[in-house]
Amino acid sequence: MKEMELKYGCNPNQKPSRVFMKEGELPITVLNGRPGYINLLDALNGWQLVKELKRATGLPAATSFKHVSPAGAAVGLPLSEVEQKIYFVEGMEYSPLACAYARARGADRMSSFGDFISLSDICDAPTAKMIAREVSDGVIAPGYTEEALEILKKKKKGGYNVIQIDENYVPAPIETKDVFGVTFEQGRNELVIDKNSFENIVTESKDLPESAKIDLAIAMITLKYTQSNSVCYVKDGQAIGIGAGQQSRIHCTRLAGQKADNWWLRQHEKVLGLQFADGLSRADRDNAIDVYMSDEYEDVLAEGVWQTKFKVKPEVFTREEQKAWLKQLTGVALGSDAFFPFGDNIERAHKTGVKYIAQPGGSVRDDHVIETCNKHGITMAFTGIRLFHH
Repeated sequence: MKEMELKYGCNPNQKPSRVFMKEGELPITVLNGRPGYINLLDALNGWQLVKELKRATGLPAATSFKHVSPAGAAVGLPLSEVEQKIYFVEGMEYSPLACAYARARGADRMSSFGDFISLSDICDAPTAKMIAREVSDGVIAPGYTEEALEILKKKKKGGYNVIQIDENYVPAPIETKDVFGVTFEQGRNELVIDKNSFENIVTESKDLPESAKIDLAIAMITLKYTQSNSVCYVKDGQAIGIGAGQQSRIHCTRLAGQKADNWWLRQHEKVLGLQFADGLSRADRDNAIDVYMSDEYEDVLAEGVWQTKFKVKPEVFTREEQKAWLKQLTGVALGSDAFFPFGDNIERAHKTGVKYIAQPGGSVRDDHVIETCNKHGITMAFTGIRLFHH
């Protein structure tokens, strides 16, 4: 098939809409549903991300996309008991691919609501069963087991989007884009990112274990497919905070840092011990947790409200308790798609337990940024690679 007609473009008024190939056949086959314009943007960007994650780490990978940026990305490492609980996947079957998706979806569940999923490997039944429980628009993978496909076809009353991609497809080296009737052309960003991309360490601390190199590779590959400006916090093989599309880099760092903080706060005993009201949906549980951990906690603890969310009224999760818990978070890796212009980014990253940083370098204030890293014992590598994505 050389082209596919779509219902509409980015918005319902943008008609007609289609995807097509100038040469050859489309590399995708729709096995179920009717994907839209943004669905396909998410799918094709997400597929590139997970394909590169697997190439860099050798592990199955998954990503959760929303509005053409990843809400989460991860490789298939085993889930701890705490992770099983905070990702709402207790008692399920955990294949490596299923673990990758649970971690990609679970780190920022609020942002992943209604996601488009990309999987590096053939989708198996355990992964399909996890997907079936979540609010999601669709999935793309190089293949599906028979059982997995049957599970997914039942989702959204039979309308769930299931796309198979030719994993051997290689796009043309030149890509084009039309804006206001003007055609832009550029070479594809084919830069390879792996564990060897972080050899130029510029700080006093040279400590960079293999696990940190993997986390930095995950961060930088994730940023390669994230709307700029962007930064990404990673720990133990999964993105725990992604800040995308901000004009100011410090705002990216703060946004992603708050997401990473929330991921860690969800593992505190007060949050783990929340007793939700019977019948409360997964999305409502996510929202209740998010508000409970915020400065607006009274919105879910007020009389007449908490009874709709919880069986037992929770104690307030105080600022002091949260600060003490956050001090225990360490070993976090941070990537940036362009240089950090000021040391304030490093100061903010330090508050979220960052010990390893990768960024292109090249700022006139590099010395100040390096000095700030040295103050906190952070290892920082200059990659010389900018990863703007628009």
